[in-house]
Amino acid sequence: MTEIDAQPASWQSCVIDEIVQQTPSIKSFFLLLREPFFHTAGQHVDVRLTAPNGYQAMRSYSIASSAASSPILELAIERLPDGEVSPFFHDVAAPGDEIELRGPLGGHFLWPEPADDPVLLIGAGSGLVPLMAMIRQRQALAQAVPVALLLSARTSRDVLFSSELRSIEMRDSALVLAVAITREAPMRASDFGRRIDAEMVKETIARLGRDPAHVFVCGSNGFVNIATDGALAAGLDASIIKTERYGG
Repeated sequence: MTEIDAQPASWQSCVIDEIVQQTPSIKSFFLLLREPFFHTAGQHVDVRLTAPNGYQAMRSYSIASSAASSPILELAIERLPDGEVSPFFHDVAAPGDEIELRGPLGGHFLWPEPADDPVLLIGAGSGLVPLMAMIRQRQALAQAVPVALLLSARTSRDVLFSSELRSIEMRDSALVLAVAITREAPMRASDFGRRIDAEMVKETIARLGRDPAHVFVCGSNGFVNIATDGALAAGLDASIIKTERYGG
């Protein structure tokens, strides 16, 4: 058990301060915490909803915010049609509403500290959320470690945090951004027009300049399996690959 795992996490009430539509299927929820906490990029929180009849539903959501002790926490939640919790956030929740959460949780899928060696991040959909927290933490700490982000989306409109990522890419030569668009032609010549595969992982690593020492893969079960297979086929060792999967 790590020191992070050992830290107790109790339930607390928080208020939805702001809601931002990020993509057609993903919204960011900025939560005002009554008891602010410090977290590490890659961690998550549990969210609990209670119906008037007492029925409770709980889901885990990755933290999108950079690691800092702040009263505002950002969660980016994808609406899954068969989900039990995500439809509430997209169809019912409004600024001023209170929800319950506990955290931070998780001691496995964490940004490495000290961050000295190259990192490869691979994500799709809301699987980009913990990876974005890592990129934001790297920016906040002015770390120069080379990072490559390979992300997959159906269309350009489905690329989460697109404007922020492109802005960081323009300012930071040590950040490589590679986008795989699967249902339309890519907008940039440097992007890909197919699903992630071994050759794509190899090309992204080549842009990084050195083999990564850490690989983080996050997305749906199917995506994580495909992306991990691609990373292994590209010659990366299984021991450096960490994965995280999400549901509704």
